Order: sequence, then C-alpha cells, then structure tokens
Amino acid sequence: MQDISRKLRKEALYLSHRCGDGNLQSVFSCIDIVWVLYDKVMNWSPEKARDDNRDFFIISKGQATLALYPVLIEKGMFDEKEVAREIGNFNSRYCIQTDLTKFQGGIENNAGSLGHGLPFAVGVAYANKIKHSQSLVYVLCGDGEFCEGTMWESCIFSSARHLDNLCIIIDDNDSVGAMVEMGDMQQKLQAFGFDVLKVNGHNLIELEETFMKLKTQKSGRPRAIIAKTKRGYGSQTMEQNDIWFHKSPNEVELSILQKEIDEF
Repeated sequence: MQDISRKLRKEALYLSHRCGDGNLQSVFSCIDIVWVLYDKVMNWSPEKARDDNRDFFIISKGQATLALYPVLIEKGMFDEKEVAREIGNFNSRYCIQTDLTKFQGGIENNAGSLGHGLPFAVGVAYANKIKHSQSLVYVLCGDGEFCEGTMWESCIFSSARHLDNLCIIIDDNDSVGAMVEMGDMQQKLQAFGFDVLKVNGHNLIELEETFMKLKTQKSGRPRAIIAKTKRGYGSQTMEQNDIWFHKSPNEVELSILQKEIDEF
C-alpha cells in the first residue's frame, strides 16, 4: 500500500475519533478510489471548485464521507486543523454526511439516504449535456445501493439520453451479497447500455489506467467502473471485525489502528 493511502486512512481515523462517529469499513474500502479521481483523473482543483467547466464528484454512498474530507484536505481545499476542530460539532459544516448548503465549493451534493446520489449525478450530467459543457460527472456508489429502484431508473435514463459524460463507480465490497444475490453486475449494466470495466479498487495505478481508458472512449454511452474492494482494507482489525462498520475509535483504539495501517 502506498504512503498516500496510509496517510489518508490515518486522517480518516483521526477525524472519526474527533467526531465520535463514522462508517470506517466503508471509508477504507473506497478512499483509494476518491484519491485517484482527485489526484489523477478529474479536471478539478481548489481554484476551479466553482468553475462551470470543472468535473463533478458526487458521493452517493454518503456513509463514506470521511473518505472525501482527507482527500480535500490533501488537495488544499480544506484546512486540516479546522476540519479536526469542527467536525461533528453542532452547526458545523463538516458533517458525517455531506451537506452542499454549507459550502461554497468542494462539496457537490447532499448525502444521506442511499439511492439518491446517482439520480442527482444523472441530473447534473444531463444539464451539462444540454449546455454543451465539457464537464464530466463521477458518482461513487455502493454495491448495496443497487437494491434501490432509483438506481436502475437512473441507469435507464442515462442510457436513453446518451450521457457519455457520466461515470458510475461502484465500490463493490460485497455488501449487497449479505442481502441478495445480484448476479453479474457487469452484464446487468451492459444490458442497460453502459460501457463497463472492472478494476482492483485498491491499486492506484490500475485505477488511474482504468479511469483514463474509459475517459478516452467515444462510444456515446454512459460509463461504469466496478471497483473490487474490501471493507476495512488497510487495517487487519477492520477487515476482520464488522463492528467497525459503524464505530469510531477511542484514543487507545486510534493508536492501535494507526499502527496497523503503518504496518499493513
């Protein structure tokens, strides 16, 4: 695991400790994806955070918001000390789920109930199509979200409107498998008219190459990337103990888990 992956996970752990909340298994499964998007793929920077021509990142699996804040801190959008001081406080703009109304750039959507982020992203992509904008829209979804009907309704609309400026990233950490057998997700999305690729969601090089491959394809179809991940990846304790699906570390646990990340 690269140094930046360790740094981001340790920052997410610390923020979870500070606010006393967090879905850390989910955060650790997708944080590498978010980093590669902001660092290597998207037309985005703090200076472009309100530019009409920027690329958009929509976080649909809002329980993983703590994967976004460390990335935006690292990219210079937010101040690390400010986030750590204020996160989770009453009336703080740094919520455990993203809140668009409290920011002037950097956060693109409100998160909360699952199945809402993809329809929102489709709306942004469709509006950009109408405006003939070059902006691309990336939306991070959990595999479990595809139990929601709104997800498939959004896929139908995306294909019907040829939204080739939309890319769905599915954090496939096998959450849905605990609920229902979904079958072959790649075949399903292809049947809905998507170009689909699979990737190791924890390999930064593979992620970048896969994103860039889809980005350069000119098929007129919406795109999807199925990123195979592990819940809690980067910490042996989190991978093995599902209590960390929704738990924040106390001071002792914080020290132990940060050491695990360093040694992973």
